[in-house]
Amino acid sequence: MPRAQANGIELEYDTTGDPGAPPLLLVMGLGAQMIAWDDEFCERLAARGFWVIRFDNRDAGLSTKVEAAEGFSVMAAIGAALSGGPVDAPYLLTDMAADAFGLLDQLGVERAHVVGASMGGMIAQTMAIAHPERVATLTSIMSTTGNQDVGNATPEALALLMATPPTTRDEYVANAVNSSRLLHGSVLPFDEGRAATRAAASFDRCFNPAGVGRQLVAILASGDRTPSLAGCRVPTLVIHGDADPLVHHSGGVATAEAVPGAELLTIEGMGHDLPVEKWDEIVDAVAAHTAEATATPARQPQAS
Repeated sequence: MPRAQANGIELEYDTTGDPGAPPLLLVMGLGAQMIAWDDEFCERLAARGFWVIRFDNRDAGLSTKVEAAEGFSVMAAIGAALSGGPVDAPYLLTDMAADAFGLLDQLGVERAHVVGASMGGMIAQTMAIAHPERVATLTSIMSTTGNQDVGNATPEALALLMATPPTTRDEYVANAVNSSRLLHGSVLPFDEGRAATRAAASFDRCFNPAGVGRQLVAILASGDRTPSLAGCRVPTLVIHGDADPLVHHSGGVATAEAVPGAELLTIEGMGHDLPVEKWDEIVDAVAAHTAEATATPARQPQAS
């Protein structure tokens, strides 16, 4: 897969569809690699007329791993953030948003539709806040505003974030299947075999538990985006499942309420994942939302 120099680091990425079509950037969530955007999901978006771009965030997949300063403790940083104290985070969501813009620069994309899931939704929101002229539309999926009073996880889901990471491939796959089952929720059928296959592919591609901790600190240290979202004028769609155990539905409601004119789509039975049964509903919603944008995303000449 190709790599791009972006914001002083390297990002692994790939694309699907016609490069002459409107660009649509997919931003994935905490610890997840770009392959968490399923190939077929990307193909369905491309079939709706988009040039689909997905990438590994810093500290995930095959992109640059960002080492923390000596003495940095993830648990101490999390404790400081939750208590409202200062956090010396290795980086913030603003840095991750700058990474994404750097990738778009390398691809010659001046303006793109941006779709983010979970932490990716937070990054996408940050992009719309920082450079609204470069975000044609924003779609925030199963995400929240950073306000600690909304979008809170259930105790069981929170325990997944705090658990000691596995060390072997078999342990990783078994743990990932159990985690996926919990996050999927109990409403829609859970495909254990598919979850195991995806977990094995993720482990084989890159196993980097330290990066997950640093990304989590970035989320907590970045604070509440609600006041900034109130000034956001990017056309915004918020998609959230009503059975999400990791980011409660209230996080999606708060996001939609924070952005003037935002639309909220609540998907019945969806937990904290992108279930195959709901792909068409999500793709249809994104396509309809972007169709309402008044300007067509433009592309600059590609950087050499």
